[in-house]
Amino acid sequence: MKQGSEEVRVFTVQADDDGIRLDRWFKRHMPDIPFGLVSRWVRTGQVRVDGGRAKVGDHIAEGQELRVPPAEAPSDTPTRRGREPLSPEEEAYAQSLVIHKDAHAILVNKPPGLATQGGTKTTRHLDGMLDALMEEGSEQRPKLVHRLDKDTSGVVLLARTPGSAAYFSKHFATRKARKIYWALVIGVPDIADGIIELPLAKQPGTGGEKMHVDEENGQPSKTRYRVIERAGNRAAWVELQPYTGRTHQLRVHMSHLGHPILADRLYNGIRSEGLELPIRRQALHAYSLELTHPVTGRSIRFEAPLPDDFQATLECLRPGATELGS
Repeated sequence: MKQGSEEVRVFTVQADDDGIRLDRWFKRHMPDIPFGLVSRWVRTGQVRVDGGRAKVGDHIAEGQELRVPPAEAPSDTPTRRGREPLSPEEEAYAQSLVIHKDAHAILVNKPPGLATQGGTKTTRHLDGMLDALMEEGSEQRPKLVHRLDKDTSGVVLLARTPGSAAYFSKHFATRKARKIYWALVIGVPDIADGIIELPLAKQPGTGGEKMHVDEENGQPSKTRYRVIERAGNRAAWVELQPYTGRTHQLRVHMSHLGHPILADRLYNGIRSEGLELPIRRQALHAYSLELTHPVTGRSIRFEAPLPDDFQATLECLRPGATELGS
């Protein structure tokens, strides 16, 4: 978000929101604003996309600028209003996920199986727990800066102030944030350290739930991979660094390379070739996030420890483990 104007707020569409409807963007990023108010803003021309009028059903693209009118108290004030209060157990759980906290940011280690945000039939999610991370006496609710797939574990950044939210969002939009993922893949790549550049698009007939390589109409996508450790020829532990932020990018790129992420049912990662392993979701973990501090300008890096299922699977794949067979 761009600061410095009390009249409007300007947001840049990030890669995770590429292709979604305008009303869905508001639901993701301004959940406290009722749909009726969003519709009125759009109908009266107060919401603009790249300077032009828009409709609530329009699809927005990465890099576009959204002009949003000033907050109308109390409808979009980020308070607990309109949300069910968290139980003591839910508050304790949310607080247990925190791996770093300062005046500008909160970093959490999202477990597998917990959605980042709500959606159809998804009522339990990280965004719904953020009241537990508010400072006592404060009405400023932390804001999600980016998202992970429900079954992908790892580090997620929350901004604590509007200023830090704008700063970090710009970092992600301009690819200044350096993200490293760890994955377990089926087989071992012939080249141990390489670059995958394959354009990606939504796969027709899947309702946007699945992506595929599309040389003609896909968006440019680039991933660096590096083999960290191998389990014979059956599996490998790899480091993945996305240089772009397309939906399911790492999962599709590794699958197209012929080494899908283990247990990834959507992209052929269930070919375990007889391996009986603990993990039951895609073996993908957002291991680290590196960016510059909004005040000091210094590089800061955060790491999220591996979840139990990933760690147990890694141990099973190491030499001598009985699950590997002969």
